[in-house]
Amino acid sequence: MDQHVAWDIGVEGMGAALSDLIDAPFLRQAYSRLVVDCNRFPEADDAAPAVSDGLAIPGNANLSSEAYAERLAAIHTPYHAAIEALLDARAARGQETRLIALHSFTPVMQGFVRPWRYGVLHRNDSVLSSTMLRLLQAELGDEAGDNQPYILDEKDYTVPRHADPRGLDYLELEVRQDLIADEAGQDAAARFIAALLKTAGR
Repeated sequence: MDQHVAWDIGVEGMGAALSDLIDAPFLRQAYSRLVVDCNRFPEADDAAPAVSDGLAIPGNANLSSEAYAERLAAIHTPYHAAIEALLDARAARGQETRLIALHSFTPVMQGFVRPWRYGVLHRNDSVLSSTMLRLLQAELGDEAGDNQPYILDEKDYTVPRHADPRGLDYLELEVRQDLIADEAGQDAAARFIAALLKTAGR
């Protein structure tokens, strides 16, 4: 459970620090994505994978539809209901809201050494994403990835589920895990991101 296949290493501490710096609520998933991946559509094949990055996940082998439905009801549905409730409350108060989804990625995947430090995942439809990508590239050059190490595609659930119906701008940000493996790194990354977000919001 301490490997990258199980959870987004470093995001909990970084997200909490960033939340304090920008005075924004931070909701995180407390369960491993191997139980159920809350950034996947419930019907997706990889929402509870039997194999992840070449590692067998015994708890997901031959998972029955009934057992999987229980996981959705206990974890996936309440998590997204909490996000929805928070966004509803902010809308009711007339608060301007932009959705930020935080993730982290392993430095090496299937033998490939990933050169990026940060990545912005987007669909070319977000002012915040475009601005943050430009700012990151100004700071980091090629170490800032444009739709790297992943792209925001039909597999992603959180942004389409919550930002799109409300017309919210969004940022889906990936941070390399070795940068945020400890508290000092998490705090440094949070300060770096917060400063860029402040510039992007001008």
